[in-house]
Amino acid sequence: MTGSTVAPFTADDYRARMERAARAAADAGLAGLLVAPGPDLVWLTGYAPTATTERLTLLVLTAGQDPVLVVPTLEAPDAAKAPGAPALSLRDWTDGKDPYAATAALLDATGHFGVSDNAWAMHLLGLQKALPGSSYASLTEALPMLRAVKDAVELELLAAAGAAADATYEEIRKVSFAGRRESDVARDLDGLLRRFGHAQVDFTIVASGPNGANPHHEVGDRVIERGDMVVLDFGGLKNGYGSDTSRTVHVGEPTEEERRVHDIVREAQEAGFRAVRPGAACQEVDRAARAVIADAGYGEYFIHRTGHGIGVTTHEPPYMIEGEEQPLVPGMCFSVEPGIYLPGRFGVRIEDIVTVTEDGGRRLNDTTRELVIVD
Repeated sequence: MTGSTVAPFTADDYRARMERAARAAADAGLAGLLVAPGPDLVWLTGYAPTATTERLTLLVLTAGQDPVLVVPTLEAPDAAKAPGAPALSLRDWTDGKDPYAATAALLDATGHFGVSDNAWAMHLLGLQKALPGSSYASLTEALPMLRAVKDAVELELLAAAGAAADATYEEIRKVSFAGRRESDVARDLDGLLRRFGHAQVDFTIVASGPNGANPHHEVGDRVIERGDMVVLDFGGLKNGYGSDTSRTVHVGEPTEEERRVHDIVREAQEAGFRAVRPGAACQEVDRAARAVIADAGYGEYFIHRTGHGIGVTTHEPPYMIEGEEQPLVPGMCFSVEPGIYLPGRFGVRIEDIVTVTEDGGRRLNDTTRELVIVD
């Protein structure tokens, strides 16, 4: 699976996504969507500008109208080469001209628009000045599930990324931990992810001993010691889709307490996975995992949500957290990653990416969840 290839998305695929997004916007009461460079633009058009630029680039989607991509003239040739370009119209603007006036001509002057979260404030303020009667909402607020339900090809790509992360874990178990710095093991993880096909590595957390009690520990120069519990959390993008997995290993023989805490987290992760089914609310996954840890007396040490969505980014909606009543739908993909973090001592986290099926859930990570002993 780590070496599998998937046919690239076609212009028809991107056309269908843009049509679906425009319909969803209309159903949500929006006049349209305004999509700046970033993951939403990549998902909708396949276009990722090669360099960060202050010049306005914006995809305009309105139900019943052809999509339009507003781009700087000097970048129009690259935009025209994007795989989704045949499904949209390009409208370029030259330096010295007003890009906001050009964009405003495409919009309802009094419309309420969804805007991608990473749009520059400068551009949004420019549009507001050109259209004083317009208003805006972030896509995460207005259409949080826009990219949440994956199609069959996306699921295959996510499975391939997960398999590559699994292969990375199988290899990292073979390296020496004791006497090496966290940063050394993190470099090993980075190299392995790339060896197994990742073009982008987003994080390689190696949290040893007391550092494991910090869920987002920044890798440092601490020397890993025999007797340490070590949290490994790593992932990135392979063929444009994300991986993210966590396993906790022990250098040498663990204590009885360390084994017990690891077993509790493993049981909690299993409970969270078993709660995955169509129609269940996202918060039910969190509740199931959290109940196991709370019942074991460690509830105050589980200090983060149980999961997050994954797709063209490694963190996106939906979120497995109390209060999130969004029902699970077949094709959604997200992490299930409970943990226990004992300040000044050690931490344990176990994480798989899970996709919702017609009758439950399927893991996209298959490495052992038992406590692994490393040298």
